[in-house]
Amino acid sequence: MAHLRPKVLVTEPIPEKCLTYLNEHADLHIGKIGEFQREDNLVRTISDYDALLCMLSTPVTKEVLESAQNLKIVANFAVGYNNIDVEAAKSLGIKVANTPDVLTEACGDFAMGLLMAVTRKFNAAEQYLREGNFTGWEPLGFLGMELRGKTLGIAGMGRIGQAFAHRARAFGMNIAYYNRTKVDLEVEQALNATYISSIEELAENSDVLSLNCPLTDETHHLVNDRIFNLMPQRSILINISRGAVVDETALANALHMGTIAGAGIDVFENEPEVHSKLLTAPNCVLLPHIASATYETREQIGMLASKAIVSVLKGEADSNIPNLI
Repeated sequence: MAHLRPKVLVTEPIPEKCLTYLNEHADLHIGKIGEFQREDNLVRTISDYDALLCMLSTPVTKEVLESAQNLKIVANFAVGYNNIDVEAAKSLGIKVANTPDVLTEACGDFAMGLLMAVTRKFNAAEQYLREGNFTGWEPLGFLGMELRGKTLGIAGMGRIGQAFAHRARAFGMNIAYYNRTKVDLEVEQALNATYISSIEELAENSDVLSLNCPLTDETHHLVNDRIFNLMPQRSILINISRGAVVDETALANALHMGTIAGAGIDVFENEPEVHSKLLTAPNCVLLPHIASATYETREQIGMLASKAIVSVLKGEADSNIPNLI
């Protein structure tokens, strides 16, 4: 009798190299974009599969996991994993993997670009030109904020926060940060970074407040009305972490009322929905969760998740799979 190959559900299309690798070791089903953003679709489908490679938008709930009679591993195509009920998975003996490290540099580049787009009003200026309004150079046209000498306040000084800080230093910015713990002294010295012990003090003393922390119970709506009212009126908010770290209603109000000067947002609380008042907010650059969207990085993300799946299906020891949570 022929040996049955394990079955892997990939919830959305990923780079071809990753699918080819997985297909060498298992039978694949690849979902359509958005197909498995609903819990009920996963519950109906998951029971026959040995492994799940899912997106951050895939709700891997306790109910989904309890429906997965053969499931051995869930590998998230992301660093974050707040879409997965990790405790439920562990209680059921299902391993969980994420994809740390590989997207650090791409996200650092992106954060710097997003900051430039907001402070120099790239989107508004381009729209102005495309609409046929450009009639010549204007001395007061689209004036923005220079970065040299300004303070970048980073909430969450992990790998991506540090990558952003290195780039900001090259632009002549000063670095302050708020973190659960101080980073190593050599990291502080390399960045000439100042540790600040509260998000409130960081907000008060930053020209740019960047959110680079994971979403937890403690960081949910970390930035809210109270924080916006502490920020200088000239200040900018950058969020490439998770949407729910910011109270989006408070952000929309702060932008419309001029409490802060602008924002660059790549993540949203109820993706793919975007708060309606953000869509009309002034000097607000809104992007569809693309911080890691380079060919190189997305392929590395997919391969890291795929290799974790293959290793688990082969029965390799957990100690040989570095990205297990």
